[in-house]
Amino acid sequence: MIKRVIYFLFLTVALTACSTTKYLPPGEKLYTGGDVKVEDKNIPKKDAKALESELKTFIRPKPNSSLLGMRIKLWLYYKTKSRKGFINKFLSKYGEPPVLASQVDLQKNSDIMQNRLQNISYFQATVKGDTIGKQKIAKALFTAYPGPSYTIRNLTFPNATDNNLDTAVKGTMKQTLLKKGDKYNLDVIKNERLRIDARLKEEGFFYFAPEQLLAKVDSTVGNHQVDVVLQIKPETPDRAREIYTIRNIYVYPNYSLRDTSLKLDQAKPYRWYNIVDPRNTARPYLFANTVLLHPNDVYSRTTHNNSLNRFINLGPYRYVKNRFEDVTPDSPKLDVYYFLTPYKKKSLQLELLGRTTSANYTGSQINLSWKNRNAFKGGELLTVTLFGSTDVQVGGQNSGYNVYQYGVQTSLSWPRLITPWRVSSSNAYIPRTVLQLGYSSVVRQKLYSLNSFTGSFGYQFKTDEHKMHELNVLEATFVKPRNIQQLYLDSITKTNNPALKHVIDPQFTLGPSYAYTYDNTTEDYRTNSLYFRSKLSLSNNLYGLITGADTLAGKDKKLFGTTFNQYVKVESEIRFFHKLSSETKIATRLIAGVGLPYGNSTILPYNQQFFIGGPNSLRGFRPRSIGPGTVNPNPDGNSFIADQSGDIKLEANVELRQKLFSIVYGALFADAGNIWNAKPHQEGGTFGPNFLSQLAVDAGFGLRFDATILVLRTDLGFPLMRPYTPVNGTRSISPSFKNAILNIAIGYPF
Repeated sequence: MIKRVIYFLFLTVALTACSTTKYLPPGEKLYTGGDVKVEDKNIPKKDAKALESELKTFIRPKPNSSLLGMRIKLWLYYKTKSRKGFINKFLSKYGEPPVLASQVDLQKNSDIMQNRLQNISYFQATVKGDTIGKQKIAKALFTAYPGPSYTIRNLTFPNATDNNLDTAVKGTMKQTLLKKGDKYNLDVIKNERLRIDARLKEEGFFYFAPEQLLAKVDSTVGNHQVDVVLQIKPETPDRAREIYTIRNIYVYPNYSLRDTSLKLDQAKPYRWYNIVDPRNTARPYLFANTVLLHPNDVYSRTTHNNSLNRFINLGPYRYVKNRFEDVTPDSPKLDVYYFLTPYKKKSLQLELLGRTTSANYTGSQINLSWKNRNAFKGGELLTVTLFGSTDVQVGGQNSGYNVYQYGVQTSLSWPRLITPWRVSSSNAYIPRTVLQLGYSSVVRQKLYSLNSFTGSFGYQFKTDEHKMHELNVLEATFVKPRNIQQLYLDSITKTNNPALKHVIDPQFTLGPSYAYTYDNTTEDYRTNSLYFRSKLSLSNNLYGLITGADTLAGKDKKLFGTTFNQYVKVESEIRFFHKLSSETKIATRLIAGVGLPYGNSTILPYNQQFFIGGPNSLRGFRPRSIGPGTVNPNPDGNSFIADQSGDIKLEANVELRQKLFSIVYGALFADAGNIWNAKPHQEGGTFGPNFLSQLAVDAGFGLRFDATILVLRTDLGFPLMRPYTPVNGTRSISPSFKNAILNIAIGYPF
């Protein structure tokens, strides 16, 4: 069978090749690409291979694209060329005209490669090119003779004199990128000029430019070495040699392109800056955290850029334009202008969402959000969101047990830290104080309803582009059941499953939380990238200790007339991504969470417990259908399945992601994990030393359609190991499409 497949593929490739070359003009050959060979015995094989790979990227033109040797786009070009009809016109967009061997300029390509070799220390390099062809196809072959590489012998910076610019350039010498003994490299010299310019911009040289630095290279010193002399070009203008300081700062909070006058006569001073705002659209203190430059400060590019980033992230403003004006009278000075164009203050947004889950529920959601930017003229963002959703199942085992939700969420965000003490920072990120209040109702048809009230007050701030801190001084949640149906109560009695009872238990949590996030995954150039998040949550810890709460000893305590929950909870998630190539990536994730109830609680409140399974978790199992421990969620095979929950969670995922074509990506994945209870109140559900043998395991494959702004994901997961052993069965599950779970979701799982 395998031999037949191989023969078929070989025949397909051969036929496709013939079908794309028979249309070539007489005497022409199809160009199939180029190769580079480095001829120099003094260069190590590893370095020669690297040079060959680099030089090959300079060969132009590129040959026709192919897939498994088949030039499909070229074939489409010929088949749809000059043909009428909608389908032909549509397919012709994906066609690709032939790249002919006669289009390859061997001399020009050789010159470009020779120039590249000379720029990376091979001053005596030569490159020769030729074509090799047979029948209707041809390729280019370039042979490079690099010769000896030249290294840096001496590096000279300008002498530190009374000239401010010479002294400043000399002061950057310790951090130079040019090291004695390194190979000469023109790219490094260019980067060195940029480095020096960046340093000078921090020291007030506002008008200096990298092009005003000259690197003189003397290659006649012998022994295949060079001397590099860095100096400032003589024609550099006087103002590029001056250190500039700040004079006046003006902020325009309500600027539009129609404004042609600076209106300096209407400027109102506030602390160290001036506000030009005739309509009083913003309170002056709003910009105290964004205007980081001060009068008489030496100009600093970093401080200036941080100010711009803060203006952009402030919230009320759509555009930020900046201008510096040279106002040098007797000494070099700059006036700074910030022109801010606001969003519309109030907006209304309607969202309609559709979804489907691997539990065979089909749902929809509607969100109606009202926003008031700059609500109290201090940059505050007030948001009120009304939402409602429904998840229904028709014909499945949970048919008729539909889920409905509705509620309101209110948020007020200040672009500063509201604290009893003054906190200041000078990085590029605006700290925020956030107050949130919300109410939601969950209705599970025929079973129960829950009312949930939430509130929080805290701070969000970034210390740099990768690190985020979230401190909620106070988080409160109150959940109260209502309309408990007899069917649900009978299910609790029949299954003797404490998880069912726990769902409808009243919940009252009150305490602080802190979360830390590190994320550099947005930097696509990295070979390895990392996402890490950890959160610590507390509930009524101090109050429980003061009151002596101990539910096991019969000392249940109340707060505001309600029995409160007491616990410590830690949860962490780490994601690691490794690029195998530009189109292939390995993605891994590890989740670990522990909640320890004590004092007034023997189990975490339901809304704080962990769940596992589903499209963003273990994809070979339905949502929330695993654990705790070795508990069988459906021992009788009845139609009712509870949401399984636990106090401890461990989950690991690994995924190989490969671009297939266009926006289509493929994936192979494996998942493992489970949840457990911290205390023994459910047989088989308590965490113990044998936890690794209780992990559920699945594997599968999927397709992702990544349109950048939206990722549609389909994953087919096959359960391989379940954490429990069913009656007359085993933990292992034979992979089959009968047991497979199809997950359709938006976005990547992690």
